[in-house]
Amino acid sequence: MINIGTDINPEDIEKKSFAIIDSEVPEPRPFKNDEWRIARRLVHTSADFELLSLLCFHPDAVSKGIEALLSGCTIVTDTEMARMGITSGRMNRLSCHPECFINNEQVKENALAKKITRASAAVDYSLPYLDGGIYVVGNAPTALIRLLQLISENKCRPSLIVGMPVGFVNAAESKELLILQKDIAYITIKGRKGGSALAACVVNQLAELALMKKDNMN
Repeated sequence: MINIGTDINPEDIEKKSFAIIDSEVPEPRPFKNDEWRIARRLVHTSADFELLSLLCFHPDAVSKGIEALLSGCTIVTDTEMARMGITSGRMNRLSCHPECFINNEQVKENALAKKITRASAAVDYSLPYLDGGIYVVGNAPTALIRLLQLISENKCRPSLIVGMPVGFVNAAESKELLILQKDIAYITIKGRKGGSALAACVVNQLAELALMKKDNMN
């Protein structure tokens, strides 16, 4: 018979989970300090240790993400699932604003008129919010491809891209394009894996780090 404890509070469950991950990935780990905290959060969210071999950070990703969050930036997501996965308590404390335009009526009309995906049209619509913000892609490769195109045309300059589209058509390729560009900081997962839950958990961990820094400054 399997003995399962049911009287563990949620915070203890999370701490125990992190302790298990730490024990199963002994030093030297593939990432250090804040990058490890983000990597560990991804494993915690997915129970997938393979992500540690696929995760890729731009050298400035963590610092740019924390800086943007401390400035009260806008966070634009490609899906409502990703937006809903970003915890409001952390965002409120940082005065940050998660947005998703995929269901905006103008976006729907533009997608039909231009015969493009709604995810791509939503990127165009989000242009006024992108400079200095964080763009989060957890589902749609077309969103990431369009965002990179707009960046190459000098039409926007986000502080950070969390690029984790999932799937079989252009997901891996769009992330390779993200890694090839060097101007904008990014956090991504190579290959087919990704998803809205993983993308959102990266933002949540960055927010935790930003709040720690904010508390230390006060």
